[in-house]
Amino acid sequence: MISRSASLLPQAARGHLGWLRGAIGGAIGIVTAGALTMILLGSNARGFPLLVAPMGASAVLVFAVPASPLAQPWSVIGGNLLSAGIGLAIGHALGQPMIAGGIAVGLAIACMSLARCLHPPGGACALLCALGAAGPEAWGWSYLWPIALNVGALAGAGWLYNNLTEHPWPHRVIVPAGPPPAPALDYTHADIEAVLADWNEVLDVDVDDLDAFYRALQRHVVRRQRGGQARD
Repeated sequence: MISRSASLLPQAARGHLGWLRGAIGGAIGIVTAGALTMILLGSNARGFPLLVAPMGASAVLVFAVPASPLAQPWSVIGGNLLSAGIGLAIGHALGQPMIAGGIAVGLAIACMSLARCLHPPGGACALLCALGAAGPEAWGWSYLWPIALNVGALAGAGWLYNNLTEHPWPHRVIVPAGPPPAPALDYTHADIEAVLADWNEVLDVDVDDLDAFYRALQRHVVRRQRGGQARD
């Protein structure tokens, strides 16, 4: 009961000042996105937003949890742009902000899932664009420009910053070197996928990461056993 209740509590910050790395990266990413958008839009900048709110959520994923499947480049770029286009299309077609917003978000989730670019801020992009297109300002397709520039600049900043701070992005699974894993359990990727299917839950972790974690765990157990119980 205690462990179940504890799972409802906020997660503690992990790593040595890992929170600071993510915070600095997020700030750099947002400033870069706004500045680059302003420069590239030039004289047209006054007619468009220089920053769209969903980029704040994307920055959290890209800089704070860059290993997440939801934070990979294709998810960030494809998820946001695909959802923004869906939002504009539905907003123009229906003209009713509330209905258009709901349908746009639902359709964006479906399309991102099928395109393998699921990205939570994409839902916000779909809602924002549906409301803008169906509202009094009647956003046109030209509003994709500042969103695309925001997304591209944020992804570029994420690639540079994460790799410079030793967090490879796109994320690559690295299995630590060490003693061979204990032969107690022979499994395959298909076994891991079968267990996840049995759970019927969407976990924010890739199958390759689960495999790498278990293999590293096996190596750790082997080293501990070889070193004696005094190391427990």
